[in-house]
Amino acid sequence: MPAEQMAGSGDGFRGNPEDVHRPTPPARPLDSIDEDILRMLQTDGRASIRSVAERVHVSRANAYARINRLLDDGVIRGFSARVDHERAGQGASAYITLKIVQNSWRTVREELQALPGAAHIALVSGDFDVLLLVHTPDNRTLRELVLTKIQAIPEVLSTRTLLVFEETDLDPQHPQD
Repeated sequence: MPAEQMAGSGDGFRGNPEDVHRPTPPARPLDSIDEDILRMLQTDGRASIRSVAERVHVSRANAYARINRLLDDGVIRGFSARVDHERAGQGASAYITLKIVQNSWRTVREELQALPGAAHIALVSGDFDVLLLVHTPDNRTLRELVLTKIQAIPEVLSTRTLLVFEETDLDPQHPQD
């Protein structure tokens, strides 16, 4: 196939690169308690086992076991802080779309993960192959990131940069109307 062909279907890998050799367990159905725990932890990842147990009306041991199962099953991938990027010195944000050489997703993903400010990478379908969210201190740094780092990746055929003017994290407890 010519190198100019776009990426096709995904490679089936999901998750962190260090997890590539660990088989993903089959998905188990979540019950309403699991879903309540997930909503609670999405809102407050620092919630104690005691508060989780009280809010979902199970014992602490049950809450602990359920959270561990959700972690072991890969439903919960980790815990993190929601950051105001502008206040953290990352005043420029952009979504960058990339067209890449077919079957180069794994290589491109590794290159993109190493970029400073890369926040989210997705292999997608449609007019482009990859969607990348980046946060940088300013537009000059963003420009350099796109022109000297991303476009220098041999498997990247083209890019398009969409500046983010304003962003809002959606709270799973209070969806926007």
